[in-house]
Amino acid sequence: MILAAGGVRAGDQEAHERSRVERVEPPFWWTNMAEPNLQLMLHGERLDRARVDVDYPGVTVTGTEREQNPNYLFINLAIADSAQPGTLLIELSGDGWQQTLAYELRQRRPGSAERQGFDSSDAIYLITPDRFANGDPTNDRTADTQEGPDRSNPSGRHGGDIAGMRQHLDYIAGMGFTQIWPNPLIENDQPEYSYHGYSATDFYRIDSRFGSNDSFRAFVAAAREKGIGVIQDMVPNHIGDGHWWLRDLPGDDWLNGSGIEKGEYAYTNHARTVHMDPYASHRDHQLFTDGWFTDSMPDPNQRNPRMANYLIQNAIWWVEYADLSGIRVDTYAYSDADFLTRWSGRLMREYPNFNLVGEEWTRQPALVAYWQAGNNNRNGYVSHMPSMMDFPLLYGLRDGLEKPESWSTGLVTLYETLANDVLYPNPNNLVILGGNHDMSRLYSQLDEDPGKFRMAVAYLATMRGIPQFYYGDELLAKSPKQRDDGVVRSDFPGGWAGDSVNGFSGENLGDEQKAAQQFVRTLFNWRKDSKVVHNGKLTHFAPIAGLYVYFRHDDQDTVMVVINKGDKAIEFDRAHYAEMLKGKSAARDVVSGQQTALADLTFAANDARVFEIH
Repeated sequence: MILAAGGVRAGDQEAHERSRVERVEPPFWWTNMAEPNLQLMLHGERLDRARVDVDYPGVTVTGTEREQNPNYLFINLAIADSAQPGTLLIELSGDGWQQTLAYELRQRRPGSAERQGFDSSDAIYLITPDRFANGDPTNDRTADTQEGPDRSNPSGRHGGDIAGMRQHLDYIAGMGFTQIWPNPLIENDQPEYSYHGYSATDFYRIDSRFGSNDSFRAFVAAAREKGIGVIQDMVPNHIGDGHWWLRDLPGDDWLNGSGIEKGEYAYTNHARTVHMDPYASHRDHQLFTDGWFTDSMPDPNQRNPRMANYLIQNAIWWVEYADLSGIRVDTYAYSDADFLTRWSGRLMREYPNFNLVGEEWTRQPALVAYWQAGNNNRNGYVSHMPSMMDFPLLYGLRDGLEKPESWSTGLVTLYETLANDVLYPNPNNLVILGGNHDMSRLYSQLDEDPGKFRMAVAYLATMRGIPQFYYGDELLAKSPKQRDDGVVRSDFPGGWAGDSVNGFSGENLGDEQKAAQQFVRTLFNWRKDSKVVHNGKLTHFAPIAGLYVYFRHDDQDTVMVVINKGDKAIEFDRAHYAEMLKGKSAARDVVSGQQTALADLTFAANDARVFEIH
C-alpha cells in the first residue's frame, strides 16, 4: 500500500508528483524468515536522492542502493526475529517532497518453514493451463492485456484458466496424481504466443486471462484439500520484451547485451556443456548464459546483485504467498551458475524439506548430475538443487520402445541408461517423464501403439524417481513426431462448453482411449500407497528377445514389472529370476487384480504387466 504524501508545500506539489512511488516489490513480506535481510525495489520518478526513514520495532534500514536510472531506489531492511507482523511506515523525503509508504509484514503460516516438498511418493500431472479447461469464459479477453482468444489458432490463446483446473481437481485426484505442475501462470502480456507463459511481463502478477493472485492462492488451497500439492513453474533465465522493466530499464547492465533498443545482444549458442567442460572457451560459456533465446525474450543479467536479489525474493514470495509444494525451474542451466547457487541455496535455507526441480534438457546424465545437490563436481561447483528432470531416462524410454530390438538398440537402451544412476547423488529424487509440453506426444512417438503406450505408463508408474505425466496423454493425445508446440499443447476434450468428447466424464471417448485412461488411473492410484515403489531398491535383468523384467523390493514387499515388446507370448522363466523370488510362489496382477501362481505366468505379446509378488 502507498499512502498519500504529507507536509508538501503548495509550491512543491509539482515536484512531489514527479517523485511519487508507483511500484514497490516485493509488495509485502513476512516476519521470522530464515534470512533477516530484505531488499525492496521502488520505482517512480526521481527517487535516486530520496532519504529513507523507518521507525518500527525490530526493523532497521541498513542502507540504500541505486541504479543508473534515477527512477529506481533499493532499500535494504533488516528484520529481526523480534519484529511482529504489522504495517511499517517507510518515510521518503527529497528536495521539497515527502511520501509515506505503508509496507505490510505478515504472519507466516504455521509450519511454513518446515513444509514438505514433493518427493518420490508423489506423481505429477503437468498441465498447460490455457489448453486444459475454460472454467471462466469471462476472462478470455481482458482490458489490461493485448492478446484475445482464438481457439482455431494452435498458437493462440484458447481460454483455459485457473478456474478450469480447479473445477477438475476431482478428476486429477481420481487419476492418482498428487501434484500439479501448471506451465507459468504469471502475466505474459505479449502481442502473440502469450498462452504458454514463458515470457513474463510482471513477476508478481497472475495473468488476468488465467485469473488473479487470489484465485491462484485459492486454487492451491483447494488442491491441498484434495491431497494435491502445486508446483510453480518459474523462469529466472528470460523475460518477455513486454515486461514493464523494458519501459524504464533500471540500468544498462540489467539485461545481458545492450538491450532491445540498441539491438546489441547475442543469441544463446545452446552449448549446455560449457559449465562442466574443462576445455570450454570463455566465449562459448558467455554466449550460452548471456545470449538471448529470441528477440522477444530478453536475458536478465543475474550478476547484477539487485537483479539477483529480485529473482530470489520473488521465488520465496510465491512459495510463502501461495503455499507451494515445489518449484520447477525452466531452462535451468542457461542462467549464471553462481546465481543458481545463491538462488537454490536461499530457497533451501528457507525451506529445508522443500523440493526444486531444474530443467536440463539433455541426453547426457553427467550434465544432469552436475546440477544436483551433493554432486562432487571436479571444478568445485556447488549446487543446492535437490532434483532435476531426468531427460536421459526419457530418451532411453522413448528410444527403447520405439526402435527395433538388437544387441545395441531397443530395450537394451533403456536398460543401459539406468546404469548411469551411478553418477547421480540421489537418483530417487529425479523427476522422470515420458513427455512434456516441448516435445511430441508420447502415444504418437510410439507409433500410436497401445501396447507400447502401456509399457511406457507401467515404467513411469514403477521406476525409481518421481513420475511426471503430461495432461491428455491418458487419452492417447496425438501430435506430429516433429516438434509442433501448438498441436502438442492440445485442448483437453471436455474442457470447453460444446465439446463433443469429454475426457473428464468419458463421454464419447473411443474404446482405446477408455482403456488407456483406466490403465493410467489404476496404476497411479495403486502407486499412491505402494511404499516399495516410492523408496524400495531396484534390481533389473538384461533384456532377452524383447523381454525386460525388473523388481522393486524391500524387506517386506516385492513388485515385478514385465515388459514384453516381442510379438509372441512368453512363459515365465522362474529360474532366471530366482534371486528375487526366494520363498515366493504367487503373483497378483495390479491392473486386473487376478492372482496367479508364478509357475503359471505367461506374458502376452506387446504388453506390460505389474505384479505384486507374494
